[in-house]
Amino acid sequence: MAREPLLRRLVGAILRARREAQGRTLRDVATDARVSVAYLSEIERGRKEASSEVLVAVCGALGMGLADLLAEAHRTLVGHVQVVDLTAAVPGRTSGGTVHVLQPARTPGPAAGTSAAVLLRAA
Repeated sequence: MAREPLLRRLVGAILRARREAQGRTLRDVATDARVSVAYLSEIERGRKEASSEVLVAVCGALGMGLADLLAEAHRTLVGHVQVVDLTAAVPGRTSGGTVHVLQPARTPGPAAGTSAAVLLRAA
């Protein structure tokens, strides 16, 4: 089964990609965001879980909003998870509720799609 990425790694990768696309150094962005170069490096490598205040500052230094960062993270995560509605497929289940199964998106490999988590939501 393909694992979803940790949010701190995903956020770090997005921030690094944005910084590199702008041709900027860690020092440039860290200075603008008022964080240390070492801390920004740890964030970009997914080793530190940044606070929302730090994320806002780094995003601002990169000319993006926190919503932009979260939207990019969402687009990436959606590629890892698909939702399947199994309401009619659950024996003994009457109408009035919804059953969704969250499972990894189909990816090449021997373990792809072999397990799922079930979420029940009553109407």
